[in-house]
Amino acid sequence: MLMEPEKNANIKVIIGLTLIHFIGDFYSSFIDPLLPVFVDKFLLSLTQVGLITATSRFLALIVQPSMGYLADRYKTRFFILGGPLLAIFFISLVGIAPSFLVLLLFISIGSIGSSMFHPSVAGMVSTYAGQHFGFSMSVFNMGGTLAFGIGPLFITYFVSIYGLGGSPYTIFIGLTVMMFLFRVIPTPLGEGLKDLGFIQSIKAVFQGVWKSIVLIWIVMVLRAYVGFSFRTFITILYAQKGYSLVAIGTIVSIYTVAGSISGLLAGHLSDRIGYKPIFYFAHTISMPSLILLLYAPGNWIYVSALAAGFSIMATLPLGVVMAQELAPKGRSMVSSLMMGFAFGMGGMMAPLTGKLADIFSIQSVLSFLAIIPLLTLVFIYLLPEKKARCQAPIL
Repeated sequence: MLMEPEKNANIKVIIGLTLIHFIGDFYSSFIDPLLPVFVDKFLLSLTQVGLITATSRFLALIVQPSMGYLADRYKTRFFILGGPLLAIFFISLVGIAPSFLVLLLFISIGSIGSSMFHPSVAGMVSTYAGQHFGFSMSVFNMGGTLAFGIGPLFITYFVSIYGLGGSPYTIFIGLTVMMFLFRVIPTPLGEGLKDLGFIQSIKAVFQGVWKSIVLIWIVMVLRAYVGFSFRTFITILYAQKGYSLVAIGTIVSIYTVAGSISGLLAGHLSDRIGYKPIFYFAHTISMPSLILLLYAPGNWIYVSALAAGFSIMATLPLGVVMAQELAPKGRSMVSSLMMGFAFGMGGMMAPLTGKLADIFSIQSVLSFLAIIPLLTLVFIYLLPEKKARCQAPIL
C-alpha cells in the first residue's frame, strides 16, 4: 500500500536527510578542485581528467537506478547510512593514492557510496515534506549543492596547509556527523512495489507518464553535461591562467553555493508559480552568465562564478520534484533517474569535452557548451505544468 505524505512537515527528519546529502556530497566535492594537483602528480592529459569525472558519473548512472528500485521495494537504512560511509572513507584516501589507477579505484568506490544514498533519501523527502514539497526538496538539494560549495574551499585550504598526503585525516569529520545521523534518520517507508517484479514495477511507476518523464530527463541530462563540464574544466582553465589552488577552490565554491541559493529560491517559487517559468528564466540567462565566467578579467571572475552557478544550477531540484509528482508510486526510482541516471549521463560526456579541449582549447570548447541551455528551451516548452500527475499525458 502506498504511504501518503504527512500533512505537516517533519522538520527534524528533513534536516537529517539534508545533512546526509551534505556529508555525502561534501567528500565527493573534494575531487574537482584537486584535479590540477592530480594533473601535476600523475602527469594527466585532459582526456584523463575527463575520465575521472566520467568514472564517477558512470557509476551514478548504473548504481542509482538499481538502488532506487531496491529502495522502493525494501524498508532499510542500509543504503541511506552505508553509502555516505563509503564516500567518507574512500574519498579521504585520494591524497595517498600511489598511481592514477588507484586514484580511480578510490574515487570509484567513493562514488558508489554516494550513489547508494541519493535515491532513498530523495524518495523520503516527499513523505515528510507536508504541503511544501518543492521547498522541502530544494532544502534537501541545498544540502548537496552547499556541500559542493564548502567542500572545495575546505579541501584546497586543507591541502595547502597539510599537503595532499594529509587527506585521510578528513575522515574524522564525516564519522562525527554519521554518529548523529544514526540516531536521527528513521527507516524509510515502502512504496508498495515489494510484491512486483522489475518489469511490473516499471509499468506501475511509469505507465501513462513515461513521455513526460523522458522530456524532463533530457533537460536534466543537458543541464548536467554543461554544469559538470564547467565545474570540471574551469579548474584547469584558471590553473593555466595562473590562479592559486585556494583561488580556484574559492571560484568553485562560489559557483556551487550560488547554485544552492538559486535552487532554494526556485523551490520556494515553484510552490507558487509552477516550474516552467523558472526553467525559462534560468536557462535563458545561463548562456551569458557562463560566457562571462570564461572571459571575466581579474577579480570579476568571482562575480561571474556567482552568476554562472546561480543560473545553471537553479533548476536542479525541480526536475526531481516534477518526476516524483508524475510518478508518486516510485519516488526513489524516479529520483534515481533524475539524480543518478541523468547526472550520470551528463557527467559521462565529460571525456568528450576533455578530448575536444585537447584538440582546441578549454575556453573555446566551454564557450560552445554555454549555448546548450538555450537549446533546451524547446524541450522546456513541452514539459508538464505543476501538479501534472492530475492531468492527461502531454504527448
